Amino acid sequence: MSQQNSRISLRHLIPDGWSLGALAIAVVVVAPMLAVLWIALHPTENIWPHLLATVLPRYLGTTLILMAGVGTLAAAMGTGAAWLVTMYRFPGRGWLAHALLFPLAIPAYVGAYALVDFLDYSGALQTALRAMFGWRNARDYWFPTIRSEWAAILVLSSVLYPYVYLLTRQALREQSGGIYEVARALGLNGWGVFWRLGLPLARPAIAAGVALALMETVADFGTVQHFGVQTLTTGVFSTWLNGGNAGGAAQISGVILALILCLVAIERLGRRNARFHRPSRAPRPVSAVTLPGLAGWAATGLCLIPFALGFVLPVSVMASHAIAKPQVWAAPGLGSAALNTVVTGGAAAVLTVGTALFLVYGVRMAGRGMARLVLPVTTLGYAAPGAVLAVGILVPLAALDHRVADAVLALTGHDPGLMLTGTSAAIVLAYVVRFFGIGQGAVDAAFGRISPSLPMAARSLGQTAGGALRRVYLPLMRGSVASALLVVFVDCVKELPATLLLRPFNFNTLSTRVYELASLEQLGEAAPAALVVVALGLMAVALLAHGNRDR
Repeated sequence: MSQQNSRISLRHLIPDGWSLGALAIAVVVVAPMLAVLWIALHPTENIWPHLLATVLPRYLGTTLILMAGVGTLAAAMGTGAAWLVTMYRFPGRGWLAHALLFPLAIPAYVGAYALVDFLDYSGALQTALRAMFGWRNARDYWFPTIRSEWAAILVLSSVLYPYVYLLTRQALREQSGGIYEVARALGLNGWGVFWRLGLPLARPAIAAGVALALMETVADFGTVQHFGVQTLTTGVFSTWLNGGNAGGAAQISGVILALILCLVAIERLGRRNARFHRPSRAPRPVSAVTLPGLAGWAATGLCLIPFALGFVLPVSVMASHAIAKPQVWAAPGLGSAALNTVVTGGAAAVLTVGTALFLVYGVRMAGRGMARLVLPVTTLGYAAPGAVLAVGILVPLAALDHRVADAVLALTGHDPGLMLTGTSAAIVLAYVVRFFGIGQGAVDAAFGRISPSLPMAARSLGQTAGGALRRVYLPLMRGSVASALLVVFVDCVKELPATLLLRPFNFNTLSTRVYELASLEQLGEAAPAALVVVALGLMAVALLAHGNRDR
């Protein structure tokens, strides 16, 4: 009997294949970030003193200014829109509740190209003003400089506020409508109810949404580069590509990682210190108040502003260019860019969701201790900017590539070339690491919605762990898995910095094609690729809006 007990305890101590596979996947996801830190601490040429004395303070200062501006403006637009849509009835409220999510489909760099094209000296607005007032040139009137920090803040806020809007609206809808009715009965007006009741209750959700917007702001490259704003991310590009110093790029990437980790810690600390619980009984839903006359139309106008800036303007500008030059849809390179996008994005989506499924299932089988250790760590990739991941992937991968090629050459006399960095494999790996948190979150939530009794019954009937996953879990999770595949694929399509740094020679995706052509001021030629990216993004937003529709 004691021998049997010792065998059972030994079996529990030895990890099974699922647990080992989950740990291996976690190591692969975390490895690029660890590689960045290692390269930063052990550079071949330490330019940290030079960076600290010259460009790093400017990069960091500009990044903090952008974060402050985007955080404030995105919080104001997202919270205000969520409050109006949830608490009041006004003309257009029904479709605006969903339309306010549409800017999520717009990559920030597309919004930047559209804003510059519309507001620049040769753009539609200034051209119309000169024709209207008879001005001949720029000396006859004043117009604000477009390529500046304020424009970058405006564009980033207008496409990132939906993070705040979505989370805040959900938080407001989950509150009991009775507390607002009591507040109004005690004499608080609309502003008082918002300031003293709604805002404190929604503060954790607002903080989470702002943190997501700030992470995307730090990660952005295309927008700030187009506006000529030097941030930490542009510093990675210039130090690596122009200066040829991978160690210096890794050191700047380390600063970005530290900044991102601070944002994650602040966001989680804010949620921990500000928790609000619903009562045990089902709360009374919030009852929207009808805004009469001018007040209702004012609410409509306020909600239209972020929607117009974040969605209508970019789509209108790109569509006008595509309609004016229909021949650009047959331009050389567009088809290959679309094919490359589908192949790399599709492969990354399948790998991301598939490995997330394996990891979450393996972690759940291993117990809560492993879940608390592994799951939070593997979500950090989503917070890491694409430029940072590119440094952590390309430098080690290139070294491995050269060693493998040298070994093959020594053994066979044939030089195989670069087998990893010379193909799109590095891009796919970057996508998997960058968006693993999305796939993992969707899969973990899907597992949580399945009653534990079902797989237990399957195991009692003789099914193995793999059989229970294949025959019980996967049929019940098909919808969630399909949604995760779509969302990850769309994010891969929109990703720009990692693709720019990791792509092989003469390899374009839709996002890099938009970037290259817009950088050459050929926005008409870039419009078709931009519209395809937006259309794919709308598919994911439609799925999101469907999942968050009013009950």
